[in-house]
Amino acid sequence: MASKNDVQVIIDGRVLTLSANESEEYMQKIALYINNKLEELRAMSGYKRMSSDMQRIMLELNMADDYFKAKKRIAELESDLDERDKSEYDLKHKLVANQLDIESATKEIESLKDEITELQKQIVRLEASSSRK
Repeated sequence: MASKNDVQVIIDGRVLTLSANESEEYMQKIALYINNKLEELRAMSGYKRMSSDMQRIMLELNMADDYFKAKKRIAELESDLDERDKSEYDLKHKLVANQLDIESATKEIESLKDEITELQKQIVRLEASSSRK
């Protein structure tokens, strides 16, 4: 189990000491995200007139909105990845089938070339035997 790190971060102008299993860098990113979200909300008209409870709820709602949008985007990307994987599998399958067809056609061409060579030999023999007559 990873050891807990005590990390000091600044959130909304207050220095907080957080204890977490995550790295300091990660915890600073979380604090930065929250501070950026607070900046966005403060830029909205009417936010400053809300009670502190309502401001907190707005922050929570906005963070939850970001979370669910990110989760939806991940699901879309995973679906796209699944479709691409299936498409790649289908293309590989077609490639193998085409390679087998090419090999088969190449063998048939070689067989037909051999047959042509034999028929040409027969023609030469027939012409030679008919010219002797």
